[in-house]
Amino acid sequence: MATTPGMVGKEGTIHRATDSLGTDGASHRAVSALGTGDTRHRADSTLRTYRRVVGLTGAALPVVSFLGRLPTATVQFGSLLLVARTSGSLGTAGLVGGALAVGQVACGPLVGRLADQHGQRTVVLVFSLANALAIAALVSGALSHLAPGPLALLGALAGASVPLVGPLARARVVALARGSGADDRTVNAALSLESTLDEISFVLGPAMVGVAAVLAHPAYALGGAALLAAVCGSGFALHPTATATHATATGSHPTASATTTHPARDHGRTPGSRASGARPRIPRSVHALRAALALQGAMFGACQAGITALTERLGREDQAGLVYAAMGVMSAVAGLTMAAVPARLGLRLRWRAATAAALLLSLPLLWTENLWGLYAVVTVLGVAYAPHLITVFVLTERAVPPTRLAEAMAFATSAIVGGQALAVAVTGRLAESNGPNAAFAVGSSVAALACAIALTARPTTYTAPEKALPTRVEEEIGPHTGEPQTIEPHARVHSEGEPHARVHSEGEPHARVHPEIESHARVRHLPRQGTNPPP
Repeated sequence: MATTPGMVGKEGTIHRATDSLGTDGASHRAVSALGTGDTRHRADSTLRTYRRVVGLTGAALPVVSFLGRLPTATVQFGSLLLVARTSGSLGTAGLVGGALAVGQVACGPLVGRLADQHGQRTVVLVFSLANALAIAALVSGALSHLAPGPLALLGALAGASVPLVGPLARARVVALARGSGADDRTVNAALSLESTLDEISFVLGPAMVGVAAVLAHPAYALGGAALLAAVCGSGFALHPTATATHATATGSHPTASATTTHPARDHGRTPGSRASGARPRIPRSVHALRAALALQGAMFGACQAGITALTERLGREDQAGLVYAAMGVMSAVAGLTMAAVPARLGLRLRWRAATAAALLLSLPLLWTENLWGLYAVVTVLGVAYAPHLITVFVLTERAVPPTRLAEAMAFATSAIVGGQALAVAVTGRLAESNGPNAAFAVGSSVAALACAIALTARPTTYTAPEKALPTRVEEEIGPHTGEPQTIEPHARVHSEGEPHARVHSEGEPHARVHPEIESHARVRHLPRQGTNPPP
């Protein structure tokens, strides 16, 4: 079969493969070339999607937000090393670390709620400066050998004042994307990028603490965290995009056009927004998503305790942080590739696949007995973590009202932190008394529960309450004829939640009117008083 000069690329490859089918290996080379082209195209598409995300925020915001979230990753681990070294007591160190986690879990949703109600700029600025002071006070108290009680109180203050740059960055970039009319693929890529930045921060933060502890003292790492919280947290607060979330939630965003890409959601003013003084409710389906994140946090904690116990048993305690970092690096890589997942693989399918993968990939830990086997199993296990986090964050964004997005993201992060802190406390002692396999068994059991939730939960998409509109309008003026008209609504709404309306005029084609008219309207002419009806 002859080919035209324009038949190049994939089509040309197919024809050449057909013509030379009898040649050994020719068809395999053609298929390989076709697959390579598809892979290259998908990679280019993914890069373009990430460029659109960076174009929405500007190149500076991801850098500032990454540096602004590093203190959260640094202080949790750094406080343990600092207090353990200054007090000589692992019990006191655990008490302070637990108080810090409790403070963050308890106040995290409050920070998000305040950001929803008053905007991110003021809230993040105040909490960033307060967090810097609280971390400095904790370092000073530890170096001054304060009693365990006051030291735990300082730890709680350091946790309660965390500005939650990570969750608020998610809410901000989603608001920017929705406000610019971006499609769901761009929103998903934005959340993938944010989760990747989280993963990298939780790898780099503890590594910085470890280096500081070996070269000098953990106090230096915490001092650097306080400086980052003050400088980069303030930079995140003062960035020009800080008002994006609040503006979109209240309907004042200059380019808000979310209905063009997400017809079931209303990102403007709703009866539950600040305009009416009442907050819209969080749907019940979100509770299952929060439970899934808490279970993933518990799996983090159980694996962390098991890794620590196994490296201690092998006499290689110094490798525990590196093993955990290897899992974090693989998770970050997997998170970046999530933007390339085809749209035909729906969110619920991705959720189920991620939880099933986490369960199956965690099982080999039960039989791992050497360091290199631990590296291999834990690194592969990291493939399942970021995809699960990203998918659940995307489902949360779809399910909650836009006016409560920052609070929902903060609550989700608190669920992860709370699950991890509880699991570390429980499985740490379990691993000490029964060995690392006991902690790994808890991790696999938690993964099974998360998989069960993914299989049974039914996450929903938030739909704004319908606006009340008149059911009958007398003496409307026709747009084309200037004649009085009567509108008789029909109780039928478009299947996707985007109402349509048709205007019927004699001799005129069907015209679509503003989507806030939530019915199909049939318009007929009325005769003027004292005149004959129009012919």
